[in-house]
Amino acid sequence: MSEAQENAPAAPGIDGTPTADNPASLTYPFEGRPGDAEVMEMRPGVLWLRMPVPIPGLDYINLWLIADGAGWTLVDTGFRSSKLQAIWEQVFERHLDGKPITRIICTHFHPDHLGLAGWLQERWNAPLWMTHGEWTFGRMLELEAAPEVPSEVIAFYHAIGFDAGQIETLKTRGFGNFRKAVSPIPRAFHRITEGRAIRIGEHDWQVIVGRGHSPEHACLYAPALNLLISGDQVLPRISPHIGVYPGEPEAGPLTQYLDSFAKFADLPADLLVLPAHGDPFVGLHIRIDMLRRHHQVRLEALMNALHRPHTVPETLPLLFRRDVSEHMTLAAGEALAHLHHLMHEGTVTRGQNQAGVWEFQRSDRPVRDAAQ
Repeated sequence: MSEAQENAPAAPGIDGTPTADNPASLTYPFEGRPGDAEVMEMRPGVLWLRMPVPIPGLDYINLWLIADGAGWTLVDTGFRSSKLQAIWEQVFERHLDGKPITRIICTHFHPDHLGLAGWLQERWNAPLWMTHGEWTFGRMLELEAAPEVPSEVIAFYHAIGFDAGQIETLKTRGFGNFRKAVSPIPRAFHRITEGRAIRIGEHDWQVIVGRGHSPEHACLYAPALNLLISGDQVLPRISPHIGVYPGEPEAGPLTQYLDSFAKFADLPADLLVLPAHGDPFVGLHIRIDMLRRHHQVRLEALMNALHRPHTVPETLPLLFRRDVSEHMTLAAGEALAHLHHLMHEGTVTRGQNQAGVWEFQRSDRPVRDAAQ
């Protein structure tokens, strides 16, 4: 496990640039955004609020309050910080109409989504609802802190081509930073699963599980409201971070991410999408096509260059428009996700050079032989 994997809330592609031919082709039906401790109504009983995020390129996360009978269901919570707790107290005073938070749903384990779940649960005695994969991963990272970076993590980064200075930087950052970004994660949770309908107030919200950005990301679709809470799975102007890390060094998250788009194919074209970052928008299928093209362009750039062997660091200029040396773990994780996707397709192979560093090269083997 790495610091990057622990703190993998970074939703955008590491270059932080738009991932669309024309992001303006989406429709943004609301003018303005809620200020700190303010809300905007998306549908009757569905409130949009925003919390600051200490991640360059994100700035804010969108959170959602949904009227739920005698109380409120909250979707996502924000980072652990005294500043956000103070903002939350203002929200409670101004916008809950004297009703309590009765349920907390977190779309996934990243600290900008799960960070204050423990504090909110204690504050309101409200149960936490998550998919099993997300709660388990978050609990594991919280408990996994260690005084030194484990040797297998160092070995992973050596194998993907980090130099001595980059390895030393990893050691200096330590191992256990996820714990600092979250309040204690509740020891008990209520499991939500693919296809399940969650009754919130007067409406059913269907759980759609996406993968790739995180292990078992829950999106929530309310047919009667024509609303989708998409979390980080589909964002309007930036691409979710898709990376490979030491905890699962052979993972194929980009393949999982692209495959997950099929789950949204039958949703209405005029659906209002409530993303975790950026503004609510209409144009889900347009945006999914943009994201597909974004990753296809990156994959084609790799294929055009891999007529000769490349290490992971050597592929980074092919994938990112700016210097990513200060974000090497994230950038290398994204590069590996793309390289593993090509390996899964059978169009790229991998071998180790004399220094024990992985090199990737185009394969002459037909795609049909990839699984053999």
